[in-house]
Amino acid sequence: MKILQINASARSAGANSSRLADAVTARLLAQNPEASLELRDLASTPHPVLDEPALSALFTPAEQRSAEQAARVALDDALIAQVQGVDAIVLGVPMYNFGVPVQLKTWIDAIARAGVTFRYTANGPEGLLKGKKVYVALARGGLYRDTAADSQVPYLKSVLAFLGLNDVQFIYAEGLAMGAEAATRAFAEAEAQIEELFA
Repeated sequence: MKILQINASARSAGANSSRLADAVTARLLAQNPEASLELRDLASTPHPVLDEPALSALFTPAEQRSAEQAARVALDDALIAQVQGVDAIVLGVPMYNFGVPVQLKTWIDAIARAGVTFRYTANGPEGLLKGKKVYVALARGGLYRDTAADSQVPYLKSVLAFLGLNDVQFIYAEGLAMGAEAATRAFAEAEAQIEELFA
């Protein structure tokens, strides 16, 4: 078994979402002692955004790309290959201003490529990243679960399913900015969710 953990916080150290993702990964490794782990911290190794030069490179035929364009596409290729090569993905996702961090959006933009991780068919789009388990560890300062203010979960469900990632579990730690007692309770509840998932 191969596990990929993506820490999407803007902080490399001390991020609540990374702490929660670490807890999920620890249980996966405990259940699968032979498993290998790849960790990608999007704060310490940020990926370039999808801008006009990147789009130009992607839409230029490979044999016609400049060296600079080829190098830019190769960065996305590496992320795609990493995702294709694993069995389980653990995403550590904080909530920033009601959405996902730009670091995570940039990662998604890099791995979502027509003809490679999804394709359009006569019956509609088909995701090509099939047969993988995804755990999304969500850390929020307030309480948003199952409310209209939670734009993260619908977005992540949609984009992951579009890529063929339909087996997704969400783990929540909420109320982390509502005082020490609330934060302690939030992590205890999240740990209970993790225990139940791996029971």
